[in-house]
Amino acid sequence: MKSALYSKRVVLKEEIKEATIFIDGDRISAIENGLIHRSGYEIENCGNDVIMPGLIDSHVHINEPGRTDWEGFESATKSAAAGGITTLIDMPLNSSPVTTSVAAFEAKLDSARFKIHTNCGFWGGFVPDSLGEVKELLKSGVMGIKVFLCHSGIDDFPNVTEEDLRRALPILKEADLPLLVHCELESDHTDQVFLKKSPYSYDAYLKSRPASWEDEAIFLIIRLCEEYDVRCHIVHLSSEDSLKQIREARKSGLPLTVETCPHYLVFNAEDINDESTEYKCAPPIRGKKNNKALWQAIRDGLIDFIVTDHSPAPPELKEIESGNFDKAWGGIASLQLSLPAVWTRAQKEGLGIKKLSELMCSNVAQFLRIDKERGQIEKGYYADIVVWSPEELFVVNEHDLHHKHKVTPYLNSELKGVVRKTYVSGYKVFDNGDFGEKPRGEIILK
Repeated sequence: MKSALYSKRVVLKEEIKEATIFIDGDRISAIENGLIHRSGYEIENCGNDVIMPGLIDSHVHINEPGRTDWEGFESATKSAAAGGITTLIDMPLNSSPVTTSVAAFEAKLDSARFKIHTNCGFWGGFVPDSLGEVKELLKSGVMGIKVFLCHSGIDDFPNVTEEDLRRALPILKEADLPLLVHCELESDHTDQVFLKKSPYSYDAYLKSRPASWEDEAIFLIIRLCEEYDVRCHIVHLSSEDSLKQIREARKSGLPLTVETCPHYLVFNAEDINDESTEYKCAPPIRGKKNNKALWQAIRDGLIDFIVTDHSPAPPELKEIESGNFDKAWGGIASLQLSLPAVWTRAQKEGLGIKKLSELMCSNVAQFLRIDKERGQIEKGYYADIVVWSPEELFVVNEHDLHHKHKVTPYLNSELKGVVRKTYVSGYKVFDNGDFGEKPRGEIILK
């Protein structure tokens, strides 16, 4: 299979320029300046649309097997393809069984085969009674290990303690794979009682999970990162108060990486109405001042990349009708919308397409250590590509969303940036609303 793509705006490692990309099979075979025709290559002229590396999302809850009424490989990867994502990494929860053993991982792989429209890798998980599984799980092909320092929301994935981590970190050190941490350390305080009394108040929910929980957990992880010299990654950073200690850890050369998510960059607590449980996530969406500080951290390079933490649930679990924050599932569905959501706000923050590509493509590939083959438009790399129009506006509506459930805080928002086409390993898997005849994604094992 030979094909070619041309655009006046091709995002390359060093620059954005007019170029033609030649694809042989699943790889990019050449990149030439301008519009170039070659015998044997059918060229697709994308005009002024941007050709960019396909997005890589390393934080996605697909929930299969076991909770496919929440999401599933087919619907999740379809929505990913429609959003310009070509590779995603599945979290070890909220599937059932959770991915804390080799047997559970094999069940996950069996569920994913022949269903995925994008490439898909997997994180393993560690809970207090699964220490004996960690070493073999790391050998089985997972990209690393995810833990919670607080209740995860489901009882079959309990949180670990510092003592648990001290037993697992030498195993991760030996495997040279990262520990991913949900950083919240719970402590008793009166605001949790206040949420019980005012369960429909967003302000009550926000105060029930204070930034101090996150800051104390990150302090613990930085301390362990230094002590064990293990790659540690902070998922979905939301607290500006932790930026100072992250900066100091980076200055000292610790192998610490940090992500944040679109909802922490796009939304503000001041604008969230009571009973609007579609906004509930953990850690919670904080205030405007916090939002601005996260954008500055992105400019400064303290935050390495942006991924979704796509965590959908049926409307009844989100308590959409009741508006009860205390009972609602905490998670935001955004897989298909991450590119336009981030781009719409990034423009206002003075960031361009090149920076966007780094934050959502190449930096994630580097973290996953797949950057020798993915995350760039470069000769020899997989032809994982998104074609999109940065200037075009659209309104988010349920009909166009491919998530299993349409509950999302982005509904009815006007966003900028329309995905035209998505290519996975040279195959066009999404084309202006239509999908390929069959799933073309591949399972990625470490």
